[in-house]
Amino acid sequence: MRIPDWTPERKPQPQDLVQAILERRGGELLNLDRALLWSEPLARGWNTYLKNVRTGLGASRQLRELGICTVALITGAHYEYHHHAPDYLAAGGGQPQLDALQAYVKTGASGVPQGLAGDEALVARYAAQMTRDVKVDDALFAQMKARFETGELVEITAAIATYNMVARFLVALGVSPEE
Repeated sequence: MRIPDWTPERKPQPQDLVQAILERRGGELLNLDRALLWSEPLARGWNTYLKNVRTGLGASRQLRELGICTVALITGAHYEYHHHAPDYLAAGGGQPQLDALQAYVKTGASGVPQGLAGDEALVARYAAQMTRDVKVDDALFAQMKARFETGELVEITAAIATYNMVARFLVALGVSPEE
């Protein structure tokens, strides 16, 4: 990491904040948390917001995780991919689809991804355009709108947008995956 790991000795933080993060993480701080905890307001807001994006949305977890993996691969956020590829698999995705996503990104993440079908191909294309171009072309957006209910579309979009923010934070600070 390009900054020192946070420790309570370096920058004391309120115990309720540290405890809330530990509870969300299953008892251990991640390297990302060790960066965020340098700022109490950031760590507190991030913990609440990302908890909702990760576990509080109704849109398909598998599709959200595929979108997040797309963002991670395009931005080079290895930490993000390290954590979300297993979540995609746990949500019902397959390793062949992750392999296809990696190939899609290596070839420029344009057009229809080979090896992904249906909703997964659509979400990968959507995440790629959101990440690479920011603006999504009208034809692709129309396909998303025709396929997903408005609430699902908003939640998939929010997950992809959120993890674009996360990727930029991770890459800029050089946060690496845990050993």
